[in-house]
Amino acid sequence: MEPQSPNLKTTPSLTLGRFHISEDYGFLLPSPLMPLLSCQFLTDYREQRLAHLILSFITMGYVWQEGETQPKEVLPRNLALPFVEVSRSVGLPPILTHSDLVLANWTARDPGRPLEIRNLDTIFSFPGGESLRDFILVTVLVENAAVPGIKALVQAVNAILQPSPDSLLQALQRLRLSIQDITGVLGQMHDYVDPDIFYAVIRIFLSGWKDNPAMPAGLIYEGVSNEPLRYSGGSAAQSTVLHAFDEFLGIHHSEESADFLHKMRDYMPPSHKAFVEEIHSAPSLRDHILSSGNGQLLAAYNQCVEALVALRSYHIAMVTKYLITAAARAKGRRPSQLPGPPRALEERGTGGTMVLRFLKSVRDKTLDAILHQSG
Repeated sequence: MEPQSPNLKTTPSLTLGRFHISEDYGFLLPSPLMPLLSCQFLTDYREQRLAHLILSFITMGYVWQEGETQPKEVLPRNLALPFVEVSRSVGLPPILTHSDLVLANWTARDPGRPLEIRNLDTIFSFPGGESLRDFILVTVLVENAAVPGIKALVQAVNAILQPSPDSLLQALQRLRLSIQDITGVLGQMHDYVDPDIFYAVIRIFLSGWKDNPAMPAGLIYEGVSNEPLRYSGGSAAQSTVLHAFDEFLGIHHSEESADFLHKMRDYMPPSHKAFVEEIHSAPSLRDHILSSGNGQLLAAYNQCVEALVALRSYHIAMVTKYLITAAARAKGRRPSQLPGPPRALEERGTGGTMVLRFLKSVRDKTLDAILHQSG
């Protein structure tokens, strides 16, 4: 007998286990429920933010999968425990926030091309198709349009400290242009987002379990608390942009509106909240302009305020279209493929506010900030 070639491989015996086939369930995956996830292998802040994004989308989809009439009252521990753990690590509440839905939920298809809606895509989504995708991406572009304004705040604060009137004037002009660009970009919502789909399909998945008649008690996070916890849903009020602009321009809102806005800062990444607080602690722009007697600075400041009033008025018109008018249309609609109108949230924003009253108050208090030269 010839010796066996050393390169000849011995065929292993045939077993089901080698092919991940169960002896008891065959091709079925045994115990397919999600295991309890560990956060210990998340190595840095970016991975923690991505984990928060993923877990927040799973949570919102789970809670609202049957719509507003049958929300889940208990978040299973295999989801609740890692979500709360990673939330504590990044300093965010265990719910979908603006920082999840928008700030961490975009990617450029071609990084070498400009940021525009057809060169962007979302990472995660809910039911709502192209309308939801573009709702998120237009908001991404709004945040991007604010970048020159954010830089202008830094320039302006430093110009007050130095002081440098010319640099401050330039910063105010850049801030005004940025606010106007934000308004222009926001208008793309009309081109890409269907109001009926936003109202009847998308909105519920952005809603929270605080100040929400559909979930008055809140949500039990199994393994975390035996009592329901209450958190606001994702809201534009959680965007750091206008908080920073308001603080810089010295705009003071009504007690009720200010209380809500300050609560929304707890839904921002802590470093972004700290930036707003740093702007608040900086020397007063209004006092500086009034004491300087510089008419150019006063005019430039007022132009910033007027641009912010125009932005907020435009936002009111948009909310009217996508919420109030869409709600009225949904009530009169014959049964169709769209779900029935979400009645519990008819007049509320996803953050839980009586939305039009809140937005008009914020707009009107912004207008009150216009400066008048004494003497």
